[in-house]
Amino acid sequence: MRVAGLRIRLPERRTRGTGLAQNHLGSKGPADPPESPVSAAAQATDELRAAPRFTLLIRAAKLIADGREYLCIIRDASATGIKVRLFHPLPTHRNLHVELGNGVRHALELVWSTQDHAGFRFCEEIEIERLLDESHGAFPKRHVRLRIALQATVHSGGDATPVSFEDISQQGGCIQCDKWLLMNELVRVDTGIMPPIYAKVRWRSHPRYGLLFERTFKLDELARISAPLQLSEAISDAAAEQPAKPRQAL
Repeated sequence: MRVAGLRIRLPERRTRGTGLAQNHLGSKGPADPPESPVSAAAQATDELRAAPRFTLLIRAAKLIADGREYLCIIRDASATGIKVRLFHPLPTHRNLHVELGNGVRHALELVWSTQDHAGFRFCEEIEIERLLDESHGAFPKRHVRLRIALQATVHSGGDATPVSFEDISQQGGCIQCDKWLLMNELVRVDTGIMPPIYAKVRWRSHPRYGLLFERTFKLDELARISAPLQLSEAISDAAAEQPAKPRQAL
């Protein structure tokens, strides 16, 4: 059964005033680790007290680990936690948040993780209806944007100009470019880590320009392109924070 972009598992009942169906298959929270047959019976009582879970068909989001941003997909959600699909190993971190396309952000605590999924607990209980409905917030129904440090070259009018990306999404990006670009100008962007990108200039506030890509990236494609850049920066930052080893006396 599908309701407002949701895939709901049966049996179900309607919540008063929301129009959304709740999953009561044990009412297990998404932040809880996958069950084993041995532990299922022992946890039955606790599960009945857990927050109702909503199973999402797909909800793009980004995890922010110590300022580094990584694409993910929220699959299950409740007022107390979420289960997400990962496209890469979760980096070591001190602070963690999840942010939706509309800009709404929530602090998280890691509960469990596997190779491609992880469960998180919200640091503060949330209103689940507001998480499921992205029509509110600072940027309603906008594609998730990643802040990223990516150097590239823009080809425009026979010139090749070095640029840097401020952010990137499946449909476009914001760049810093010293050359003046024309509105609606078609340019080619070479990054060295992805195929050439053809894009049109949709807005400008020199030296910042907004690009609309001619070809939309798939979510997993963009995640796998951007993750190595973010992970390498996180590793470099962690190495820089390590205290220097004292020199041995001769």
